[in-house]
Amino acid sequence: MTKVAVISTNDRVYGVNKSFELLGINLVKGKNVVLKPNFNTADPPPASTHIDTLKQIIKKMQELKARSITVAERAGPADTEQTFKEVGLYGLADELGFKIVNLSAVPETEYILKKPRDSHWNDGFLLAKIYDIAECVVETCCLKTHMYGGHFTLSMKNATGLVPREGYRYMSELHSSPHQRKMIAEINAAYKWDFIIMDGVLAFVNGGPMEGTLKNANVFVAGTDKIAIDAIGVALLRMLGTTPEVSKGPIFKQEQIARAVELGIGISSFDEIEFITDSKESEILVNKIQDEFS
Repeated sequence: MTKVAVISTNDRVYGVNKSFELLGINLVKGKNVVLKPNFNTADPPPASTHIDTLKQIIKKMQELKARSITVAERAGPADTEQTFKEVGLYGLADELGFKIVNLSAVPETEYILKKPRDSHWNDGFLLAKIYDIAECVVETCCLKTHMYGGHFTLSMKNATGLVPREGYRYMSELHSSPHQRKMIAEINAAYKWDFIIMDGVLAFVNGGPMEGTLKNANVFVAGTDKIAIDAIGVALLRMLGTTPEVSKGPIFKQEQIARAVELGIGISSFDEIEFITDSKESEILVNKIQDEFS
């Protein structure tokens, strides 16, 4: 079983705080934490991580006595340095005192070759070494669809930012492959994470990842299991009315999720999710989510 917090709210500070508090565990205390946001571009949320969400995650981890915090990310297709400036990441680092690593600017020696078993990648892929050796990894993702073959971009798709883009063939290989969704799952088999927070205050129900049809979802989802997070994310997109690709078939048959189950990176069925809520409104939302799996 895996515990997943579902918080019905449009208040990002409250949503982040409850994401940590409801799980009842402190995974960051005394740890050097590497934090992965979603900054493909500087387009407004849910195209990218809301700066208020990122700020509160960092503040909460500092409150929970993380030893250090490093935000490590690359953008794409946008320029990473420009994206960091536009979203206000450098100003936030000055304010709160965390480190920033631009994964587009590090040398190849700061990546490590990964070849997950039975991989659909031609020759494996490079993965950012900072995540491979991290003492603790916290990730925050958005709630949205993906118009370039991924079908949805939730916690597992967020990991593509750990694979280099400029000067490498990996993203062209990914986006041209009929196995794209399986390959996304395979990136997640190549490293370990500790905690995931999905900011679903806003959602793209089609289009994405940079722009799409916007809807208010008003939810935070948090836990330690990416398969559970993404299965719930798909259920939420279906509730909002989404694309045929995301809407069809059992949720656990969606290729990203099914491949992740095959690789054993998390739960294998909806029955293994234990929901934790903060309010009657959240309980009602969980009941609706559960209906999507029936």
